[in-house]
Amino acid sequence: MTGPGAIWLASASPRRRQILAEAGYDVLVRPSDLDDATMKRGGVPVEAWVMALAFFKARRVADAIRRQQPNAAGIVLGADTLCACDGRILGQPRDAADAQRMLRLLRERAHRTITGVALIDVRCGRRMLAADSATVRVGRLGDEPIEAYVRSGDWRGKAGAYNLSERIEAGWPIDCDGDPATVMGLPMRRLPAWLDRFAQGH
Repeated sequence: MTGPGAIWLASASPRRRQILAEAGYDVLVRPSDLDDATMKRGGVPVEAWVMALAFFKARRVADAIRRQQPNAAGIVLGADTLCACDGRILGQPRDAADAQRMLRLLRERAHRTITGVALIDVRCGRRMLAADSATVRVGRLGDEPIEAYVRSGDWRGKAGAYNLSERIEAGWPIDCDGDPATVMGLPMRRLPAWLDRFAQGH
C-alpha cells in the first residue's frame, strides 16, 4: 500500500485479518469495543446502516489511538457485514437457536450480503465510507446438515450464521453472484483501490 503509516484493523474477525494478509496487507489488529447488538437501525437502508456500523467501530479505534499515540499516522479500517433476506436483516446469531433460525430462513432462496467499510485517517480524522454487496443463493438443504453445523459451533461470529467458503467446501448448495470476499467480511475486489485513493488524499 502507498501512503502514510500503518493500517489498524478495527475488528477482531480472524477472517478479515486472513483476507487482508492473503492480499499482502500487514495490519495491526485493534478491535473496537463497540457492541453493535445494542444499536437499532431504525428506517435507514441496510447499506447506510452497515457503513454507519463500520464507521462507529473505526471512529472508536481512531480516537483511542490518538489518545495513546498523539503522533501516530496511518489509517483505521472498520468493517461490518450484514445479510438481507425477505426484508429481514441478519447479523451474527445470538445463540444456537438463532443460528438455526437464520439458516432455515436462507435455504432455497437468494439473499444479499452487504459489507460496509470505513477508513479514517488517524492524524486528521478524514474519513471515507463505502459498501459492496453480493447475492448468495442457497439451494435445497435438509434439516440434518443444518443441525449438525449448528452443533459444531462454527456459526459463531458470522453474519447470517455461515461462512461462504467453509460451507461451499462442506458441499452445501451455495453459489455467489459478486465478490465472495464481500460475503466473508471485506470487499477485496474494491478495497485495494479504496485504500490507495484514500492514502493519496482523494
